[in-house]
Parts: sequence; C-alpha cells; structure tokens
Amino acid sequence: MFRRAVLSAASLVALAAAAAAHAETSAAPTDGAEDTQVSKVVITAAPYPVSLDTVTSSVNIITRDHLDLAPPAGLGDMLNGQPGLRSTAYGPGASRPIIRGLAGPRVMILENGVGQVDASSLSPDHAVASDPGEASRIEVLRGPSTLAYGGSGIGGVVNIIDDRVPSSPAENGFEGRIAGSLSSVDDGRSINGSAKFGRGPLVFAIDADHRASSDYKVPTTPVSSRLAARDGLTPDPDKTVKNTDVEIDAYGAGVSYVHDRGFFGVAVKKTDMTYGVPYLQILAPIDPDAEGPVSIHLQQTRYDLRGEQDVDLGPFAKIRLSAGHAKYEHAEVSVEDGEVGTRFLSNGNEGRVELVQKERDGWQGAVGFQALERHFKAIGDEAFVPSTDIKEYGIFTLQRLDKGAWGVDAGLRFDSRELKTDFTKRSFDNVSGSLGLFYKPADKQFVALTLSRNGRAPTEFELFADGPHPGTGGYEVGDARLKSEKVTSLDATYRYTGDRLRLEGHLWGARYNGFIEEKPTGAVEDGLPVFQYFQTDAKFHGAEAEASYTAWSDGDKALKLEGVYDWVRGSTDLGVPARVPPWALTGRVVWSAPRLQAQAEVRRVASQDRVSTFELPTDGYTQVNAMVTFKPIADSPLRLFVDGRNLTNETIREHTSFLKEFAPAPGRSVRAGFAWRF
Repeated sequence: MFRRAVLSAASLVALAAAAAAHAETSAAPTDGAEDTQVSKVVITAAPYPVSLDTVTSSVNIITRDHLDLAPPAGLGDMLNGQPGLRSTAYGPGASRPIIRGLAGPRVMILENGVGQVDASSLSPDHAVASDPGEASRIEVLRGPSTLAYGGSGIGGVVNIIDDRVPSSPAENGFEGRIAGSLSSVDDGRSINGSAKFGRGPLVFAIDADHRASSDYKVPTTPVSSRLAARDGLTPDPDKTVKNTDVEIDAYGAGVSYVHDRGFFGVAVKKTDMTYGVPYLQILAPIDPDAEGPVSIHLQQTRYDLRGEQDVDLGPFAKIRLSAGHAKYEHAEVSVEDGEVGTRFLSNGNEGRVELVQKERDGWQGAVGFQALERHFKAIGDEAFVPSTDIKEYGIFTLQRLDKGAWGVDAGLRFDSRELKTDFTKRSFDNVSGSLGLFYKPADKQFVALTLSRNGRAPTEFELFADGPHPGTGGYEVGDARLKSEKVTSLDATYRYTGDRLRLEGHLWGARYNGFIEEKPTGAVEDGLPVFQYFQTDAKFHGAEAEASYTAWSDGDKALKLEGVYDWVRGSTDLGVPARVPPWALTGRVVWSAPRLQAQAEVRRVASQDRVSTFELPTDGYTQVNAMVTFKPIADSPLRLFVDGRNLTNETIREHTSFLKEFAPAPGRSVRAGFAWRF
C-alpha cells in the first residue's frame, strides 16, 4: 500500500512539475499582480491564493468579528443557518455540522488544515474537541473544493483556523482580543481571548476559552406529543431540558520564528470539557433497569507544528507544512453515582506537506502529500467497536488556470486507507478527481460548472460495530465486507458582485454508488432496535442562495437587506434517508453606522414529513432574533452588544437531531456581552 502511495506521489509531482515548468518557460509574470493582491483571500480550498469571488464552488468564511458577537455554542450550532448547513443538535455540548444533508464521517473537521484526531465523527453524542471560541476564523467548503482533504470530506470540510502558531509579527509588538457574554435561558457565561506579542523574529501567542451553562428552558414539555402518543408516555411537565449543562476550558500557547520569507512554529493546546446528554423525561412508564442520565468528560492534549517557506525550487515557489499530534479521551460518567462507563481513546498523528507552484500568466497549482496514523480504542460494557489502528496516505495535485474572462480548475487525489483490528484487516484505495470550468459573461458576474468523482473508505464503526449504542438509541451492527463509497457530483455556481447588490447561487446534485447507511432490521437486542449497516445507491440534490442589497446609504451609514435559502432532497434504494433537513429561508435587516449596528432576523424552517421508516414527522418553526451593537467611545475597538434569540419563544425541534422528540432547542433568551481588540 505504501509503495503504491510513493509511486502515485512521484507521478503527481512529475505531472505538476512538468505543467509548471511549461508555464514558466512560455509566459512572463502577469502585470498588475500587486493591484489584484488586495482582492485575494487565502482559503482552505487551495494552498495558493484565490479570490473568494472566483471560487468555483460554495465557500463560507466566518471571521473573528462575527465569532466575537455570535452566541457561544458547539461547532454545529454555531454554523447552523449558513447556506446548506444545519446542526446535529445533540444538546449544547455536542453538535457537529451537517452539510447538504450529510453528517458524521462524511463531514471532515480540521484544525489548521489537519484532522482533529478525536472521536466526534463516529457518534452524534461525541463533541468536537475544538470550540469556536478558540478560532480566528472558520472556513466551510462544500462540493469539489474538498478534494484536497480526502474521502472523509466527501460531504464537506470545516476548517477551524487559529493563530496559536503565529505566521506574522504582532502589530506594534503586541495585539490581542477578549470577548465575553452572559445569557438568560441557560444561565450561560463565556469568556475567551488571545494575545500575540513580539516584533520578530520570535513571536509568541497565548489563548484561552471558557464556556459554561446550566440546564436550559423551553416553551413546552421536552417530550413531544407525537412521541408520547406513539409510545404511550406520560411526559414530565417540567419545561427544562435536564442534564444539558456544559463546561469547557481550553488554553494554549505557541511560538514561531518569523522572517521575510516565511515562518516556522510550534504550539500546544489543552481541552477539558464536561457536558450532559439529554434523556427522555417521563413520569410513566418507568423501566427499573434503565440506565440513569450520563455526562461526558472529554480531554485532549494537542501539539501542532506549522511552517511556510518561500523557495526557488524549480517550478515551486513555496513549501507549506502542517502537522498535529493529539491524545484524546472521552469518558461516559453516570450522573447518579459518578461511575465511569465506556471510555473512548483516540491517539494519533496527522500531517500534510504542500509544494506551491510559481504563478505564471494565471496558472497556479500545488502538489501535496498527507499522512495519518491513529489508534482508536473503546473500553467498557458498551464498547461496541474493537480497538482499531488506522493508517491513511493521500497524494494530490490542484491546478488552476485563470485567463481573466474564463478559466479551468482541476484536481486529482489518490488515497490509501488501512483499518486493522485483532481479528481482521481491511484496505481501501480510492482515486478522486474534479474538473471545473468558469466564465465571466460580464463585469461583476461569474459562472462555474464543476464535475467531480470522489471515494470514501468506510469507518471503523461502519465496518466493525457490534453492540448497544446509547448515543443513537440502537444496537448497531457493522459489515466488515463494505466497499468504498463512490460519489459523482455536479455543481453549478452563479455569482454577481455589484456596488449595491450581491447574489450567489448554487445548484448541485450527487449520485452515490455504495452509499453506506444503517436501517432497522426489525430485531431487538438488549432492549434496543437493531440497526444494520448496508450499502445501496443514493441520490441527493439541492440548492443554496444568498443575497445582500444595500437599500440606502449615506456616507458611513447604510441599511442592508439580506437573505439566505437552502433546500436538499435525498433518496436511496432502501427509501428516504434519515434526518434530511427541510428547506429554510432567512431574512435579515441590518442598520450600520460608525457607533451603532442593529439587525433583526426572521428564519423560517419548513416542516418535514418525508421521513425514514423509523422517524416521526417534524413541525416547522419561525424564529425571530435581534441584536444591537454599540461602541461607547467613537473609533474605539470596544463593542457592547445585546442579543435576543427566539424572541417569540417558539418550540423548535430540529429534524436533523437524534433528540428532537425529547430535547427541543432553547426558548427565549437574552444575552449581553462585549468584544474588545487591543
């Protein structure tokens, strides 16, 4: 397997080197490069800079300014409402993003371009080991732009970027930020901050993040009337979702050697998180043998190394390096007696090296190599997956030709993945590729069409599971004979960027061969319904749209109207996939002035009655939010804000959640806080 990886790497390097060498000898550097540099944004989609307005697929960037004011929440809840994104909504402690109807092992969560080395993708009750409060920005990729990160990003990629390894000197030798807030619905409190100091060559960084909240209140009894009627339950009338308390502490530090041609640095981070798992709150019937409420204690220590160096190495102009080592432990603890039940351990390393080509006459490109080694182990009565050693190697190249009015985006990747237990070993090889064409029919307009083919190897859960899984409420049975999941997708993009109006739309479709999902067999084991992993064919398609219009402006004052819409539909040969989100539409009015910004937002999420065989329909809801931000001192970096969420106290049950029938989203909440840059 490794020999194949090396041979493939050599082939890709040779291909990219030949292409770049041809470009280097046939064209001179493009005039006016300095003029266009301002409009370029380095994003996760490629190692080289690409304008956000000319990316051929759907990309969102959530900046630190937005994160400073956003409600403190898990990653999925933080991103919920972005076009094409929803949340698994497994309580305030554990939420992962759902991208275009896909979640779990099909959505890759990265930290500075390398994997989390946690267990969050394996179960919805497992939290992501990075909190959004730590980030300097978060980038979300959908569609073909995920190719550089392998099959685990077949549905999408979320990259949490921090400045813990500094890549540039601190402004004026010292800079930093701090933000905090208090919320009413859950007695929540949060504070986070970071600082960078040093003019170079040595630059230091520190950061810390604390978030805590209690059980949250809801406008109705947590157990839904549908579930109560179906199962003959008597709900607890208490309008509090119990065992939803959360406490997170994360802190880290880093140092870099920064110079004119690049940087090289290291960092360490410690995460300690405890959160409750919501449970069925009923008065009758009571099962005397049922387990009581459980909380989860998560710990991770992570070490990172990052660097970037300008070089003159034949066709290559830059080398980029990212590597991480992490030790992760997740323990499920009884709330009643403190007894530790199942423990999940994940220790491993992941790294990537990228060689960035010299830009010549609109031709950009890169070659990269990625490697992962991880050991997963579950200990305890509910350890339903055997200890597994995972090794993965990936080699890729990305190439882009931008001729101004038109261009081409292409990518090719080879992945080799091995999963080994005490009793069996499986190996998977996948080749993925994409080809995109873009055209600018007029000034301020951009059109793109991209075709891609990707492969994903099964996870250890899908292959080897055999036992009760309280996180999903089922007895899960894997299939060691599963093959790689293949998908062919087509994405169409339209973008208009005018002085007052900005529009962006995406139409997409994906056809899966060997789609891995689980379905109930009808059997019952250990008092739980048995779910078996199968492979079938599947189709998903959908649409996303964003719009922003400046309705009025006068100097530095403006009134904007904004809207976001997304819709997805899926089907498989076995029927309707589980937890496919309904359409959603968000409208927003934003007033901005030098010292005051105010916005009002209405979000409508439709009902979902197109359900899988074991699901109940979900009612739609309308959520109203509002926020006011104020600078008490003109031209000051200090901002004060008041944020109202779910102001009409609507009952909100997310169809994408395993817990929707007994853990609705929080009710009305008012939050006040501050954000300060220094």
